[in-house]
Amino acid sequence: QVQLVESGGGLVQAGGSLRLSCAASGSIFSINAMGWYRQAPGKQRELVAMFTSGGSTNYADSVKGRFTISRDSAKNTVYLQMNSLKPEDTAVYYCNAKGIPTMTSTDDYWGQGTQVTVSS
Repeated sequence: QVQLVESGGGLVQAGGSLRLSCAASGSIFSINAMGWYRQAPGKQRELVAMFTSGGSTNYADSVKGRFTISRDSAKNTVYLQMNSLKPEDTAVYYCNAKGIPTMTSTDDYWGQGTQVTVSS
C-alpha cells in the first residue's frame, strides 16, 4: 500500500500564492506517476498537474503558466506551487499516485485532500 499526506492548503486572496506538499510513504517503489487533482463543490474531479515516471509533466489548460509541479525524490515528496490564484481555483486538492500498470489493472492511491480557498 501507498499512503499520501497533503499539506499546505489554506485561505488566500485572489492573486496570492500557496505551495502544496504531498509526502508518500509505504510501498513507494510501486509508484509510477504522481500528481494533483482537484474537486470543487458540485463539479467533477479534474486533473491539475501530473508527473510521469519519465519526468514529463501535464497541466490543465486553466492552470498553465500559474501552477508548477515539482518533486524532491530524496524526500518522496511532490509539490504544487500555485501562483496568481483565482477564486475559481477554490477546491479540495488531492494528491494522486498511480502504480505500475499490469496486464489487468493500475492501482490508484489518493491523499485525504487539502482545502484551498481563494477569496475575491
